[in-house]
Amino acid sequence: MPLVAGVDFGTLSVRVTLVHSQKGPIGTASAEYPLHRRREDPDFATQSHQDQMQALVRATRAVLEATGVAGEGIVAIALDTTGSSVIPVGENLEPLDDYYLWCDHRAKSEAEEITTRAHAAGLEAIDWCGGIYSHEWGFAKLLHWLRHNPDKRSRFVTALEHCDMVAATLAGVIAASDVKRSVCAMGHKWLWNPRWRGFPSEEFLVSIDPLLAGVRAKLDGQYLTSNSIAGHLSAHWAKELGLHAGIPIPVGAFDAHWDAIGSHIREGDVVNVVGTSTCIIAMAKEAELVPGVCGVVPGSVHPEYTGIEAGLSATGDIFEAIARRAGSTVAELSRGLENYRAGQTGLLRLSWDNGDRTVLVNPELGGVTLGWNLLHTAQDELFAAIEGTAFHTRIILERMAEHGVRVDRVINAGGIPQKNEVLNQVYANVLNKPVLVPSGVPTSIGSGIFALLAADVYPTIEAAQEAVCLPLRTVEPDAAAAAVYERLYRLYRDAYFAFGTRNAAPIALGGILPALRSIAAEASRLPSSESL
Repeated sequence: MPLVAGVDFGTLSVRVTLVHSQKGPIGTASAEYPLHRRREDPDFATQSHQDQMQALVRATRAVLEATGVAGEGIVAIALDTTGSSVIPVGENLEPLDDYYLWCDHRAKSEAEEITTRAHAAGLEAIDWCGGIYSHEWGFAKLLHWLRHNPDKRSRFVTALEHCDMVAATLAGVIAASDVKRSVCAMGHKWLWNPRWRGFPSEEFLVSIDPLLAGVRAKLDGQYLTSNSIAGHLSAHWAKELGLHAGIPIPVGAFDAHWDAIGSHIREGDVVNVVGTSTCIIAMAKEAELVPGVCGVVPGSVHPEYTGIEAGLSATGDIFEAIARRAGSTVAELSRGLENYRAGQTGLLRLSWDNGDRTVLVNPELGGVTLGWNLLHTAQDELFAAIEGTAFHTRIILERMAEHGVRVDRVINAGGIPQKNEVLNQVYANVLNKPVLVPSGVPTSIGSGIFALLAADVYPTIEAAQEAVCLPLRTVEPDAAAAAVYERLYRLYRDAYFAFGTRNAAPIALGGILPALRSIAAEASRLPSSESL
């Protein structure tokens, strides 16, 4: 039976999974690449296209060797990537710089300018992306690059999202006009929508900065959902990867959107893709606009549904930072967390260490921990951070539900839920509903599903999901812990909007610290069996 390769480009590595059309995943391998940071500029985060392509070669050859599969037997390859990760290119799609990675936050002022100008002009597009244009998105990053690279502007031909750049590279595309662009990427991060004939007008873009003159035309091209073909594997890259030349490559998408497909999402599901950050994905046949989310885009997750994206700017990154400061690892600090009780630490942790992605869309925020005393440990902070990311997730889900998004089931996907059962239980308790978890790592299975469609193995996404998706297991909420978290959530919600909203209406916060102490004291008196 047919085999395909599903590729997932993450923040630190690329994973390649071989997916059997009936057995599902049969093997996976990954390869790392450098993330370029600057201590003097915490907003800086870039990656090299060449480094990523070399890692793809290593991972593909490694999984072929590990499984004993002949590369000639792979009938399609599909890829998802981080986003918005933007690369400016010149003639022949030659990179003019490294990718501005999704977590590069240098474009804060540019994003504010776009938001301000959009509202002043009554631009419909700003409402479709939640009302605030983010520093994590394409136009802000491109404008920042144009402003800070005057010596390269004359060579600028176009800018590409990561998923479109890799697909074009593998297909041997060298003309910008021949690139097939992802509706998922451009709809969520670039104000693109066929509703207003693509992008906002040239007049609007130039009103932000004259440097954007002509950019609209340079971004022109075919915008397609992922059931379309971006190209076919070139002879050069077939040789590099050890695959057969000419196999189809579907139009790519963002990793979280395809992780949702690989986690067997259906209408009414919300998928938390929990990794270095968290992306929260839903889809609906009919959807209204949701203030503060990362976009409502027809066809972005599933070609026949409207995709809704939200999320946290940091999740695993917060856990890693806590462990690093303690001279430990997340795995070491996590030992024993299963014995922690809801609210026992007396800490309330706001997960803004990398700003707020949703629902405030405020990059200027920083992490806040309330309730410290002299005996608290790094392990206490880690548990409070897990609780805090769960509270933040609940705020997002409630905002989505307020605007008509069905939240029937919650699925915890991504890499962290596979390694941290405490997180899954805390999320179930905080949300007070069952949380479903794939029985293995779903990353790159979504890519495999779109590869199977590209190879005409299955006629629909649903048929492919039934064949290759992993089973889901259920984590039930604990009623006693859920009751404690209901009290803590009210405190969290007050603090979230009071600290996080500029010019917030006055609110009394003096009761938070005494309440945290009271809840912690009550938790210490619970029988030891009532944990989490």
